[in-house]
Amino acid sequence: MLVVVKFSFGPLETNTICIGCSLMKKAVVIDPAQGSLQAVLANAREQEFVIEKIFLTHSHWDHFADAYELKSKTGASLYVHPLDAKNLEHPGSDGIPLLIPVHPVTPDHFLSEGDLLEVGALQFEVIHSPGHSPGGVCFYSCKERLLISGDTLFRGSIGNLQLPTANAEEMWRSLAKLSKLPSETRVIPGHGGETSIGKEPWLSRARQIFSE
Repeated sequence: MLVVVKFSFGPLETNTICIGCSLMKKAVVIDPAQGSLQAVLANAREQEFVIEKIFLTHSHWDHFADAYELKSKTGASLYVHPLDAKNLEHPGSDGIPLLIPVHPVTPDHFLSEGDLLEVGALQFEVIHSPGHSPGGVCFYSCKERLLISGDTLFRGSIGNLQLPTANAEEMWRSLAKLSKLPSETRVIPGHGGETSIGKEPWLSRARQIFSE
């Protein structure tokens, strides 16, 4: 029932993740990066999926650069945490320089900790994971043992804490929260290759490791 396709696009090689329900032929696109539009639409045609939703793990420009076009082409609803919403309508207002022109886009729904989002027959829980950005979130499917971690957790590393939007104390709390997920949970991050919670045993000790 679960279909996951990952693309890497844009100057920062940002992961755009397409998740579909083969049972109901419904799909979500998570973090549509610059240049991802045609690949995302082609994948939906090939799978015969209808893209109904766009989820953002956070609002740094490289994670939503194609959101306006994708929303316009598909009519999909755009979801983001309210603490990251301003940068969608005013790209660059978060203080991070834009490497490319980014079209403003208006969110349709605001995400909160514990929200349950449906993609066809699939269900994802919102985990608020600030640290890299105030409104950073992860999307977790307990049934599928899948976590979309954005720029909170990478394979062997964490999101940049030197940016204007970053807060180290919040990051340590967010990583500690993720450390409690089942070890077999598959993790697809915002950049780079996949990992699993079990392959990142340092999560609960992140403060000590990354503060040195």
